Amino acid sequence: MPSPIDLEALRAGFPSLTFESPADGVLELVIANEGRRNAATEAMHRDLAHVWRAIDADAGVRAVLVRGAGEHFSSGGDFALIERMIEDEATLLRVWREASDLVYNLVDCSKPVVSAIRGTAVGAGLAVALLADISVAGRNAKILDGHTRLGVAAGDHSVIIWPLLCGLAKARYYLLTNEPLTGAEAERIGLVSLCVDDGEVRERALAVAAKLAAGSGSALTFTKRALGNWLRLAGPSFDASLALEFLGFRLADAKEGLDAVRSRRPPKFTR
Repeated sequence: MPSPIDLEALRAGFPSLTFESPADGVLELVIANEGRRNAATEAMHRDLAHVWRAIDADAGVRAVLVRGAGEHFSSGGDFALIERMIEDEATLLRVWREASDLVYNLVDCSKPVVSAIRGTAVGAGLAVALLADISVAGRNAKILDGHTRLGVAAGDHSVIIWPLLCGLAKARYYLLTNEPLTGAEAERIGLVSLCVDDGEVRERALAVAAKLAAGSGSALTFTKRALGNWLRLAGPSFDASLALEFLGFRLADAKEGLDAVRSRRPPKFTR
């Protein structure tokens, strides 16, 4: 008999996240902060960075479905967290380490991960959505990297994965212009695996996760490990982009970008 998923240990260790098991061997991880479109608080950012090691170590987990609560995936980092990063060096350094851990821990997790992308998917939340092994997006999902809008480099995942998924020309266009993509357009250019009607996103993603959970664990793990080497080869480029992003939080444009987003006005950058 396969081991059951230790939901209680996950809930105790990562209290900002929600965990269920909707099918045999499938762990459903839910990002929930519905009043803020599931924006990542400080606690949630920390938990999203480290939960993948615990998932990897749980013998009961054979596949993961990750989604946001309600109508959205995640609107990225909470404004309060971004403000603390701008103002406090200790917070900036801690979140920089967490941002690196989030990417590498997800890449190195041996369990296949399926993301269900509805509504808004931005920033750190988008990192989880697109680094998943299989991504299922709603046709009207709004996918946006968001970093250059804040006046910082696109660093927390995009440089490691976007050029591989959709090619350098499209990655340059969307990351530099900060233009949003619908789920339909994201599928057309190869940024996501599948696009379905908005109301079918979770159902389709769960079906994919259940299929993976019923497969050969060793075959899937070994395949994921080998495919992950494409991302590991891009590790130095990712490390550079992340360092440049966090350098940007020490410059005036980051303060202006945050104020502009909060005020819903165009930014007036000086650099």
